Amino acid sequence: MLFTNEHRALSESVKKFVATQINPYVDEWEKEGIFPAHELFKKMGDKGFLGIAKPEQFGGMGLDWSYNLAFCEAMGEVNGGSIPMAVGVQTDMATPALAKQGSDALREEFLVPAIAGDYVACIGVSEPGAGSDVASIRTHARKDGDDYIINGGKMWITNGTQADFMCLLANTGDGPVHKNKSLIVLPLKSKGVTIARKLDKLGMRASDTAEIWFEDVRVPQRYRIGEEGMGFIYQMQQFQEERLWGAACNLRYMDIAVQEVITYTRDRQAFGKSLLDNQVVHFRLAELQTEIEALRSMVYRAVEQMINGEDVTYLASMAKLKTGRLCREVADSCLQYYGGMGFMNETPITRMYRDTRLTSIGGGADEVMLGIIAKFMGTFPDKR
Repeated sequence: MLFTNEHRALSESVKKFVATQINPYVDEWEKEGIFPAHELFKKMGDKGFLGIAKPEQFGGMGLDWSYNLAFCEAMGEVNGGSIPMAVGVQTDMATPALAKQGSDALREEFLVPAIAGDYVACIGVSEPGAGSDVASIRTHARKDGDDYIINGGKMWITNGTQADFMCLLANTGDGPVHKNKSLIVLPLKSKGVTIARKLDKLGMRASDTAEIWFEDVRVPQRYRIGEEGMGFIYQMQQFQEERLWGAACNLRYMDIAVQEVITYTRDRQAFGKSLLDNQVVHFRLAELQTEIEALRSMVYRAVEQMINGEDVTYLASMAKLKTGRLCREVADSCLQYYGGMGFMNETPITRMYRDTRLTSIGGGADEVMLGIIAKFMGTFPDKR
């Protein structure tokens, strides 16, 4: 994929924003366990960053996903994974189905302020006992006149304590598990919504993550996204953007980790010479950089398929799988070369070590990605 001057200009704009509006505050947000989502998203909305691939009719730029790719890679310059993840929820996890399948009225009410940064969005899929197994969710929405009455709960909800609305996946029928679900826009200030607790996480410390309960929450049926019973399909489509987002954001993050350890090991002396001069070190870093570039090529190829209207499930699943595993490999290897300092929280690599572990879990665990890939290869056991 060849980036144009327009792609590069967007990337530079994002990098400048990260350097001035995000990185100076990340350490503080990490300590507080939350970042000011409304404040930051409004600044990003004013720059147009939250609607790059969204329709111009609703305030977006109307550009193809290659520009989103440029944005994602530039967001990899953030000193930690929390903020890119939270932004990705807003742009490529909670709003793709709304942008593509939502009615004009629904998009005016929720997509427009999400793109502008006036609303913070979250995605409500995972539940205790139904994380990667999306078909097993138990939250349900029954019809009552022109409304839905929602009961149940969602777990591990990024942006959950600050969000204005949730893109909720709920059972709306009694049919087959892949055909009985719908996506519903749920305003989180609705009566019966309870933010049960903010979760205490290993990593992604600057991002608020919540457990949320619903008790007889009433929302109009016009808040349903697209057709009733199509929610599972819409969510699977959203997952492809989520997985590519996660892969793209981590490319530059890994580049920086390798470059920083090169600088550190070049200056660090051990046994009378630079640590970097040891073949085991500079060869290992060369291997890691090669793996990063191979992953970058896969991600770019997947994005080209998406732009061409092709099904990207196969490559997106591979990219998601490879990213999760390579992030862990890069973080672990780079931390090792810092020696004792690699175990100190004052060294940035420790944050990467904690944050990137989520990549192999969220948005579909590694094992789920392997199952998808095996199905495309025709090797997954037929359960009939």
